[in-house]
Amino acid sequence: MTVTDLVSYEDALASYDPVMGLEVHVELGTKTKMFCGCSTELKQDANSQTCPVCLGLPGALPVVNEIGVESAIKIGLALNCEIAEWCRFARKNYFYPDMPKNFQTSQYDEPIAYEGYLDVQLEDGEIFRVHIERAHMEEDTGKSTHVGGATGRIHGASHSLLDYNRAGIPLIEIVTKPIEGAGARAPEVAKAYVAELRELIKALGVSEARMEMGQMRCDVNLSLRPHGTETFGTRSETKNVNSLRSVERAARFEIQRHAAVLSSGGTIVQETRHFHEEDGSTTAGRIKDNAEDYRYFPEPDLVPVAPARAWVEELRKGLPELPRLRRARLKEDWGVSEHDMQSILNAGAVDLIVATTDAGAPSDQARKWWMGELARNANETGRGLDELPITPAQVARVAALVTSGDLNDKLARQVIEGVLAGEGDPDTVVEKRGLKVVSDEGALSAAVDEAIAGNAAIADKIRGGKVAAAGALVGAVMKATRGQADAARVRELILEKLGVEG
Repeated sequence: MTVTDLVSYEDALASYDPVMGLEVHVELGTKTKMFCGCSTELKQDANSQTCPVCLGLPGALPVVNEIGVESAIKIGLALNCEIAEWCRFARKNYFYPDMPKNFQTSQYDEPIAYEGYLDVQLEDGEIFRVHIERAHMEEDTGKSTHVGGATGRIHGASHSLLDYNRAGIPLIEIVTKPIEGAGARAPEVAKAYVAELRELIKALGVSEARMEMGQMRCDVNLSLRPHGTETFGTRSETKNVNSLRSVERAARFEIQRHAAVLSSGGTIVQETRHFHEEDGSTTAGRIKDNAEDYRYFPEPDLVPVAPARAWVEELRKGLPELPRLRRARLKEDWGVSEHDMQSILNAGAVDLIVATTDAGAPSDQARKWWMGELARNANETGRGLDELPITPAQVARVAALVTSGDLNDKLARQVIEGVLAGEGDPDTVVEKRGLKVVSDEGALSAAVDEAIAGNAAIADKIRGGKVAAAGALVGAVMKATRGQADAARVRELILEKLGVEG
């Protein structure tokens, strides 16, 4: 198969039903690794955060990270799962250079959480329930850097470098049951599910879940079956997809690719696939092993985990408001449409707007600046809203200056520009740039007189009843004051001086 061997999406759905399974790995935000005391701090020198335990040296014994277990229980509860009264770890055996022990400590047939669900909302407001098979604890692998090739992958590389700092970092793997019945909306459902799951993880405070940093990544399992049949087709597994858009694109591409193979009489190979961001395609990885090929057996060096029911109930009571319910409440509080709320969510602005209102800004002002001027700057600079060098408190201060009349919208945009440029907080930028609204009545009156004298024909039209023409004089005054006049007050003065009722 090549990337050109596709059928149209519409033709694929005309003959086949897609069935998906999504496996999401979440890197927990614990200070130490899952089975040892090594730091999980990022961007440290290669192999500087390792010990005999995470390197799998003979005689080294692991100890379970309690916060890792607590985080797993919180995730399970938030996903409406049953929490196991007794579970244990297993060894998943396979050889790969980034696995220093030659096995991964994971959970197999006894996960800590199982039989749950997550309701996700699609862009048109439809709610789709995704059933959860399990959420289990495991550890991350090391990091391989392939050097000398053109693609950064092992094929064609001259050598590989191994960094075991990541080996042993706590992971929670969340596995869905087969997702059926989504039809043509399957890629959209996949994206919405991962998006909702990411918001949930962030709300729980167990991980920052930044997909671009690998803190959350998704494996997209997909198969097709002819309409009217019940047996699942052979699946492919697109590995380590690390953005919401890419999850949707990977599912869509695989639907088209599978349909092309099946329609031509071919057979789908059960394999892993690599996703390519540049064109949204996938290419073959390795033949996918079945569970028995990993030779799972209970981890003999770790005792079973048996969470006390009282502890589980205490964690349940401490769960935060879940994201979908919180969004519904905020939508009501803010008085916005479903479409506008979805736009705010897509922009990653919900928490920023909430923090700005908490800092004193009216919600409409907070939305206006984050979804307007600041969203524009983020798009132009290729950053997320939360990466901009401006705080919700500073945005609230800009809104307060507008409300008090010290700034108009045009000047406020200049203040925001100055804050983003590193010129200081809003009041400092106002001071340095001399941006306050001209409120001196004498100065305004003089500017209005000058505008009337310089535009006699327009002034006569206004005196004759064409009040709309006052806009031209307002513009002249605003130009003369470098935009620092209060436009509404300028219009009042013009009409007063010309003896016209507003």
